[in-house]
Amino acid sequence: MPNDTPLSEAKQKLLELQKRGTLAAPSQPVAKRRAPGEPVPLSLSQEQVWRLQQAVGVQSPLYNESITIHRQGVCDAHTLEASLAEIIRRHEIWRTTFALVGDGPVQMVHPAPTTFTLPVDDLQAYSAEQREARALALATEDARQPFDLSHGPLLRARLVILSETEHRLYLTAHQIVIDGVTVFDVFPSELTALYENFAAGKASPLPDLPAQFADFACAQRARFASKGMKKQLEYWHAQLGGDLAHLQWPILDTEPAQQTYRGAIHPFRLSKALTASIKELSKQEEVTLFMTLLTGLVMLLHRYTRQTDITVATLSPSGRKYAEFQRLVGYFLNPVPLRANLSGNPSFRSLLQQMRSVTLGALSNDDVPLELIANELGLPSDPGRQAFVTVAFSLAPNLPQLPTGWSMTYMDVESGAARWDLYIEMSDRPEGVIGRAQYNPDLFTSAAMAQTVQDFELLLGELVGSPSS
Repeated sequence: MPNDTPLSEAKQKLLELQKRGTLAAPSQPVAKRRAPGEPVPLSLSQEQVWRLQQAVGVQSPLYNESITIHRQGVCDAHTLEASLAEIIRRHEIWRTTFALVGDGPVQMVHPAPTTFTLPVDDLQAYSAEQREARALALATEDARQPFDLSHGPLLRARLVILSETEHRLYLTAHQIVIDGVTVFDVFPSELTALYENFAAGKASPLPDLPAQFADFACAQRARFASKGMKKQLEYWHAQLGGDLAHLQWPILDTEPAQQTYRGAIHPFRLSKALTASIKELSKQEEVTLFMTLLTGLVMLLHRYTRQTDITVATLSPSGRKYAEFQRLVGYFLNPVPLRANLSGNPSFRSLLQQMRSVTLGALSNDDVPLELIANELGLPSDPGRQAFVTVAFSLAPNLPQLPTGWSMTYMDVESGAARWDLYIEMSDRPEGVIGRAQYNPDLFTSAAMAQTVQDFELLLGELVGSPSS
């Protein structure tokens, strides 16, 4: 079980970087450019995504992710097409497919297309209510259509015109080519910058990229064989040793013998006042907002299950530690387990400090894929069910400052699939923290999930009001 040990100087520095929302990045390149056109290996996390997709079935939208770019004002479809074509030219991963060669998958990078065809749906003839319903139906149809990893393309976009001054660009992509930084920061920033310049008759303002995702995959594979990776595996052996308890939800009537990977989404919002209280407590305790929200979720799971050994996963942007990869689109995430010890009925403040230590330890050892950790621990390997962690939590990256008239939303279009039994993603906004609970409807009813989210909010209010209890 994890223990609450004093933080090393390195972890204290990592905490400060996390609190400021920055990452330590080497100034020197770490990737060696590979020869153009040659197949390259997948990154470690990409390979796990690929293998689970094969196990679940290529006709499943399991890894489909969608975001919505909102445009208030004039929007020219041809300028959007040119902007999207330039992004695809810049980022090889968005013109990459995946093939099985020998015993394993490889990435195949294709030449950049000269154009991008953007489907356009003009809904101005409908009533306001009909426009909303029709727009969501079109986006949902795209989100639920599976991708063919071997042929591609692995993203699709659709422009919906609601009025002369209200437009929505729906983007759906396979997670093997995107992550949170991609959809919250890099893509919206590049799309709007390109559009604004192209619309004004100017050239692209974006600098050349120093590397591509395939370079990261090659560099990561080289590091995987190093002593540093062995040291990380030793950390996970110590952190996750002993019997790992399977989370026993009391609200489940029955649990399917096989993971179905069906999904639904329940949105929620924390009040501005509660958000401010959580941030103030985080500041007092010298922890991040993520750590405080995570501790609240662990406390909720403990109250539900009465278990004292609880493991929750989070999605660590492990590949973005290096400067040359920070502004790339691609899948740089790696799920890491965060194990909490609630024996002895710790106070919220005590558990918060424990989760700070656990989180920083995980971030310092986040290069090893979850499935490889399971293999190292000798846990059963069953593609039909997660080995030892079924709940995940993350705090979305901060939104960039977009030009006037542009904004984005996420998880407002449902693919009908979900990897985790429960995945809570939250985002810090000026109006208060917003959240999306993505859950498996074969495990939870919509009413049960609504109650879970309400209990989470009430518990957070209780805990920040009396953190020593």
